[in-house]
Amino acid sequence: MAKKKAAAPKYEAFKHPEATSPMRPDVGTQAAFKKKKPPVTYRYDSSLSPALDWDGQNPAREQGEAILAQLGQQLGEIRTALDDPGLEPAFGDRLSAAAWECVELIDRLKSMSQPFLNWAGKSERLSFDVPTLPLFVHERLSTKAIVETLRGHRRDKLIQGTMFDLFGDPRHPIVDQITRAYEYPDRWVNRMILGDSLVAMNSLLHFENLGGQVQMIYIDPPYGVKFGSNFQPFVRKRVVSPGDDEDLTREPEMIQAYRDTWNIGTHSYLSYLRDRLLLARDLLKKEGSIFVQISDDNVHRVRVLMDEVFGEENACGFITFWKTSTSTRELLPTVADFLLWYARDKEKVEYHQVFVSREVGGEGASQYTWAESANGGEIRRLSPEEIVRPSLIGDDWSVFSAGDMTSSHYSPSGPVELLGKTYHPAKSRYWSTSPSGIERLKKANRLMGIGKSLMYKRYQCDFPWVPVHSVWRDTLMTGFTEGKFYVVQTSEKVIQRCILMTTSPGDLVLDPTCGSGTTAYVAEQWGRRWITIDTSRVPLALARQRLLTATFAYYELIEESRGPVGGFVYKRRQNNRGEEVGGIVPHVTLKSIANSEPPDEEVLVDQPEIVQNLTRVSGPFTVEGTIPPPVETMERPTQSASASAPADGKFSDRMLEVLRKSPVLRLEGNRTVTLKNVRPPAKSLSLSAEAIQTGEEEKPIAFAFGPENGAVTETVVHQALREANMKGYAHLYVIGFAIQPNARKLIADAGLMGVPATYVQATPDLMMGDLLKSLRSSHIFSVCGLPEIDVRPAGGGQFEVELLGLDVFDPVTMEVEHRRGDDVPAWLLDTDYNNLCFHVCQAFFPRTSA
Repeated sequence: MAKKKAAAPKYEAFKHPEATSPMRPDVGTQAAFKKKKPPVTYRYDSSLSPALDWDGQNPAREQGEAILAQLGQQLGEIRTALDDPGLEPAFGDRLSAAAWECVELIDRLKSMSQPFLNWAGKSERLSFDVPTLPLFVHERLSTKAIVETLRGHRRDKLIQGTMFDLFGDPRHPIVDQITRAYEYPDRWVNRMILGDSLVAMNSLLHFENLGGQVQMIYIDPPYGVKFGSNFQPFVRKRVVSPGDDEDLTREPEMIQAYRDTWNIGTHSYLSYLRDRLLLARDLLKKEGSIFVQISDDNVHRVRVLMDEVFGEENACGFITFWKTSTSTRELLPTVADFLLWYARDKEKVEYHQVFVSREVGGEGASQYTWAESANGGEIRRLSPEEIVRPSLIGDDWSVFSAGDMTSSHYSPSGPVELLGKTYHPAKSRYWSTSPSGIERLKKANRLMGIGKSLMYKRYQCDFPWVPVHSVWRDTLMTGFTEGKFYVVQTSEKVIQRCILMTTSPGDLVLDPTCGSGTTAYVAEQWGRRWITIDTSRVPLALARQRLLTATFAYYELIEESRGPVGGFVYKRRQNNRGEEVGGIVPHVTLKSIANSEPPDEEVLVDQPEIVQNLTRVSGPFTVEGTIPPPVETMERPTQSASASAPADGKFSDRMLEVLRKSPVLRLEGNRTVTLKNVRPPAKSLSLSAEAIQTGEEEKPIAFAFGPENGAVTETVVHQALREANMKGYAHLYVIGFAIQPNARKLIADAGLMGVPATYVQATPDLMMGDLLKSLRSSHIFSVCGLPEIDVRPAGGGQFEVELLGLDVFDPVTMEVEHRRGDDVPAWLLDTDYNNLCFHVCQAFFPRTSA
C-alpha cells in the first residue's frame, strides 16, 4: 500500500489589523524628500538642585524643613477658611490665590532641599537639542514571504499582490511617499531602526506623534565600565579589549555614540543616559513601564538618575536576576545584574501577576517539610535528603506545609477537639474560620496538631505555583538553554517576564538598545508589537537573522480577526494523572474549603492554548534608518569673493588636514596615488579640494567630500563632475563614509562625461579625532570590495543567482582577501527590485546553516 503523502507544514504569523503607524517613505525617495523639521530642544527641570549636598552637623536645615511643614499646614487651613461662602468673593479669591502661591513656593523649596546626584557639566547644561530626522524604509522582510517564494519558485502577476501583502508593503505611489509621508495612517509592521537612539526616539515623537503610545520600554545600556566591552565589532569575535584599537568598532554611528558616552567617562555616561530616559518618558503611556538593566558598577547612580527623571514615587521594583553561576574577580564575585522598574504613573501602571512553579526545597516552598501517605494514615517529616532531592519522596506521598490556624481578627473561638486532644487559640488570637468551617476542615482531613497548636495542612498540589518576587534565580544563561552569540546578550526569560508582567497582547514594546534582538524576539513570540533601535549594523544583522529563522508556537486567539490585541485563549485542563496543565489553574485555600466554596482560579499568563500542527514565524518587519535629507547636507552658502568653503567648513578643513598628513591614497589593484599641494580650490561651488598627483607625469586632480552624517548622493557626484570637467582637472576623487547606489554607478560611468572618477571610502576613524591612540595613515582611506555574483538562465524564463564570493581590499597588506560564497554568514536576494526598497525574497545563511 502506498504511503500517504504527508501534508505540507503550515506557516502563519500574527497580524495586528487594528494597529497603525504613519506612512513612511522608502529609502529610494530620499533625494527628493524635502519635508524638514527643526531640531527639538529638551529642557531639564530647573527646580532640581544640581549638587548632592548635605548639611553635616548643622541642624538648621532640618529645623527649617519642620517650620516649612507647619507653615504649609497653616496655609492649607487658611484656604479652607477662605472658602467660606459668606466671605466677599473678590477678597477671598485674592487671598486664596496668594495662599496657594505660598504653598507652591514651599513645594519648590522642599524639592530643592532634596539631595541630588551631580556630575561635570550638569549644572551648566540646562537643555539639549536633538535633530528631527525622518525615517526611511531600507528593507521589508517577511519569513512567510520567503517561504512562499521558495515554495512557488516564481513570482508572477497572479501572486505578486499577495507577496507584497506578506511583506506588509502598502505600495504607496512615489509621489505620495515624497509629499504625504507621515500624514496618513498605514498598516502596522514591526520595525528595526539603524541610528542613534536619541535621534530615532525624537523622530518617533515628532515625526510620528508616538508620544504616550508605548506600553513598555526595555533599555540595556552600556554598563558604564570598559566601553569596548559594549561594542562588539564582529559577529565572529565576542571577546573585545577596551584599550585595543583592533577591537574598536569602525562604524560611524557607534563612534559618535562612543564620543557622546565616553568623552569624559562617567560624567558623559550619565548625561547620555539622562537624555534618553527623558525621551523614553515622553513615549510611555500613562499605564506604561520602563525597565533599565544595569550591573552593580553603576546601579546606585542610575537609580538616583531614574528617581530624578521619573520621580521616586513611580519606582515599582528593584529586581536582581542571576546571569552566571561563577565569576572571576579579585574580591567578591558578581553573579547577578539588576533591573530598575519605573512606571510613567505608578497609580495607573498595568501589572499582571506572573507565577513560577513551586518545587519542594525551592522558591516559596521552604515550609513544605511534611509528607502524608496516600491513605492519610501516616504523617512524617521530610528528610534533608528528600528536601534537596524531591525525587526521593515517592509518588505515594503528598507533600504539605503546616500553617497557623489562628489570626488577629476576632471571631467566636471556642475549644477545638481533634483526635482526642483539645486545642485553644493563643492569647489575643482567634481561629481563622467559624466553628462550622472548622468542622468542614476536619472532614476534609485538613487539620493536625503539633504540640499545643492546631495547624492547617496546605498541600503542595493545592496551588503548585508561587508569585514571582524581586529575586530571579532561574535566569542563568547556559549552553543547554539559550545560545549566547552576542557579548552582552540578555536572557530571554528576563525580558519575557518583564513583558508578561506589564503588557497585554498587541501592546507596543520599544527597545532603544537592540543588542542581539532579544526584546524584539520575545515581543514577537508573545504577540506584542515592537520597535528596536541600535547604532550598529552588527547587532541589527544578528537580530535580523534571529527573527527570520525563528519559529514559535501559534497561540489560540479569542478573536482571530482582531489578532493578538483581542487576547489569548486560556483553558483549565488536566492530564491523565489529574494534574492541572492548562493556563487556568485552581487555587485551593483554607477559606474555600471552610466555606464550601469553589476555589479561586489564577491565570498563568505564560501558558495560553497552543494550536497544534501550525508553525508560527515572525511577522513582517522593516529595517529603517535615520538619514538626513540630502538637501540639508548639500546646501551651500552663496558665493562671495572671500568664501569658497562649503557650509560644513569644519568638516572640510579636517578632511583637508588629513589629506595633507596622509598624502598617499591606496586603491584597488595594488595601486597608490601620491599627492602634493593639497589645498582648497580658489572658488568653487561643488569641489572640496584640489591637489597635484605625482608620478611620471604630474596632473591636477580634484576632490569632492561627502557629508559627515550621510551618504554621497547622485547630485553631489554630478555637480562635482561637471565643475571638474569645466576646470580641466584630470581626475575626480569622491571621498565619503557611505554612498548611494546611483551615485556609485555615476562614478563608474564618469569617463563618459570627460573626467574619470574614483570613489574612495573614508574610514570612520576620521570622526574620532584623538580618541584613538594613533591614527594609522594606512587605514584612513580604502576602496570597498563588492560581492561577486553569477546570474545564469535556468530555463522557463527563470534565472539562477549564485554568490561566488566577496573581495575585500586590505590597505595595510595591499592585498585583496577573497572569501568564498559559502563562507559568508548571510546574503539576501530581491528577485524583483524596484530601485527603492529592498524586499528580501530569498535569504541564505551559508555559514550558520540557519
